[in-house]
Amino acid sequence: MNTNTIRQLIEAGLPGAQAEVQGEDGVHFEATVVCAAFAGKLPLARHRMVYSTLGERMGGEIHALQLKTLTPEEAAA
Repeated sequence: MNTNTIRQLIEAGLPGAQAEVQGEDGVHFEATVVCAAFAGKLPLARHRMVYSTLGERMGGEIHALQLKTLTPEEAAA
């Protein structure tokens, strides 16, 4: 699994989202996801939204994913 594929999956699953994904070893990744749909949601709900875009890859091809989830307003602050 590569960072570009993960970014594409997240952005396709969360319309309007912008994702930056990093990961050196191919199984542990960090992602910053900015999406208007996160507005009014707690961090756990935001993370679940991102995980749902990755489906069964979580825990399989993607061993670990550290997330930072922001609304556009939070990202601009």
